[in-house]
Amino acid sequence: MATQADHFDAEKAPVQPLPRPTTVSDYRASGHHRPAEPSLTAGLSSWLRSFEHVLLKYNIETRGIQRVEDHEKQRIGWYAYLQVFVLWTSINLAINNVTLGMLGPAVYELSFADSSICAALGALLGSLPVAWIATWGPLSGIRTMVWGRYAMGWHPSKLIVVLNIIVMLGYSLLVSIIAGQVLSAVSPNGSMSVVVGIVIVAVITWAVTTFGIAVFHYYERFAWLPQLIVYSILYGVSAKHFDLSSPSVGDSRTVVGNRLSFFSICVSAAITYSGLGMDYFVYWPTTTSRSMIFIMTLLGLTLSFTFAFVLGAGVASGIYSNELYMDAWTNSQGGSGSGALLVQAYLPLGAFGKFCAVIAALGGIANMIPPTYSSGVDFQMLNRYFDKIPRVIWNTLGVVIYFVCALAGRNHLGVIFTNFLALMGYWVAIWVAILLEEFLIFRKVKMSNYNWHVWNDRQKLPIGIAALIAFLVGWAGAILCMAQVWYTGPISQLVGDYGADMGNYVGFSWAALVYPPLRWLELKKFKR
Repeated sequence: MATQADHFDAEKAPVQPLPRPTTVSDYRASGHHRPAEPSLTAGLSSWLRSFEHVLLKYNIETRGIQRVEDHEKQRIGWYAYLQVFVLWTSINLAINNVTLGMLGPAVYELSFADSSICAALGALLGSLPVAWIATWGPLSGIRTMVWGRYAMGWHPSKLIVVLNIIVMLGYSLLVSIIAGQVLSAVSPNGSMSVVVGIVIVAVITWAVTTFGIAVFHYYERFAWLPQLIVYSILYGVSAKHFDLSSPSVGDSRTVVGNRLSFFSICVSAAITYSGLGMDYFVYWPTTTSRSMIFIMTLLGLTLSFTFAFVLGAGVASGIYSNELYMDAWTNSQGGSGSGALLVQAYLPLGAFGKFCAVIAALGGIANMIPPTYSSGVDFQMLNRYFDKIPRVIWNTLGVVIYFVCALAGRNHLGVIFTNFLALMGYWVAIWVAILLEEFLIFRKVKMSNYNWHVWNDRQKLPIGIAALIAFLVGWAGAILCMAQVWYTGPISQLVGDYGADMGNYVGFSWAALVYPPLRWLELKKFKR
C-alpha cells in the first residue's frame, strides 16, 4: 500500500518505498519531537492514534507540520518539473482571477490596454517571491510557515500564521461565493440557489483536501485542461465586444493613480501564494533543481494569471458599449456583477454557453484546494496541542469556517471581504522583505547556515524581536499609503482623485530599511 507521502507518480520509474514513520505518533516516537512536549490525556491521545491509523488505512495523508527527513524523500523524474508548471496553471485558471481582471475597466475605468499591461506586469512581480519561496520546499522538507520561524522566531511567527489563515480561508470564501452565483445563474429558472452552489464547491474541495497531497496533485494535474478550453471559448465568443479603443477615464494624475491601484491588486493576488509556496514540494529530494522549480513556478503563475486577468479585462471593457453587459454588471444579486457578467458573455452560445459557465464555476475548486490544504497545516502551528490533532480535522474546520461565512455573506459581504483581503495582502510583501534580508544578509546566501533540525526548537530559533518590529513598521508604512474603498492613506491621497495604492511597496521598503540594524542588535545580544 502506498503511504501518504507517495503523492507524485509522474516519473517513469517506479518510486522505491522507503522506511519511514507513517503517522504523527510514529514520528514523535522516532525522537524528532520538540523538547518539553505538553501531554494530552491518555484517552484523547489513544483516540488520536487510532484515528491516525484509520486515516492511514485509507491512504489519507496524516503528516502535518512535521519535517520530511532526507531518508523520507522520494525520487522524482524529469516530468516532475513539468508538473510544477501544470500545478500553478491549474490553480490560477480560475473564475476568481477572471473576475479580478474585470476590475480594471469596470471599477478603475482603465482602458483595455492599460488594464492588460498592469495585469501582466503585476502578475509577474507578485509571482517572483512565490517562485523563490517554492524552491525551499525540497531543500528544507518543512512547510512555508514553519520556514518563516527562521526569521520571525517562535512567537512572532504565530501572528504571520494567523494572517495567512485569514487570507487563505478568505479567498476560498470569495471563490465559493462567485462559483455559487454562477451555478445559480445558469440553473433553469434559477432553480438552484446560491447556497446550493456554495455547498457543491465546498464539499468537493473538502473531499480533495481530506485525502491529502496525493489526490491534491492528481486533481491539479488535470484541472487546467477544461478551464483552458472554456476560457478560450469565452475569448472567442466575447472578443467582438472588447473595447480596444476607449482611453482610460480621468486626468493624467487620476489615471496614474488608478493604474497603480489596479497593478497593486494584481500583485497582491499573486504574492499571497508566498505563504504556501513550499507546502507542495516538501516530499521532493534535496537534489531537486532549485532553478527549475523557480522557472516553472514563475512561468505557471505568470502565464495563467495573465491569461485570466486579460480575459476579465476584455469582457469588462465591453460594459460601456454593450447594454446587456452593463445590465448584468449593475443588476446582479448581492451587488457584485462579476459572476453575472461572465454568464452573460457566454449567453450567445445558448445551452452550451451555460455548460461552459458551469465548468468555469467548478474550476474555482482548483483555486480553493491549495489554501484549504495549507490552512490545515498552519492551524497546527498555533499551539503545541494543535499539532497533535490530525491535519484532516483542521482542513474540515477550515472548510466549515468559510462555508458558514460564505452563506452569511453571499448577498452583502462580497465587496467588504474583497477590500479586507486586499488590506490583508499587504503583510505578505512585508514578510517577504524580512525573509529575503535574513537570507541575503544574515545567512550570507548559504543554505548551510540554516539548521533544518531545529525547526521545532524555540530555544535555537531567532528571538524574533527584530522581525516583529520591522513587520509593524512596514505595516505603518502600508497604512499611510494604502487606497481602499473605505480608507485612503494620507500619502496615497496625493495621487489623483482617488489615490494610488502603494501599500505593498512602501510596506516592503520600510521593513527592509529597519530590519538589518535591528537584527544585528538582536544577534549581538541574544546570539541567535
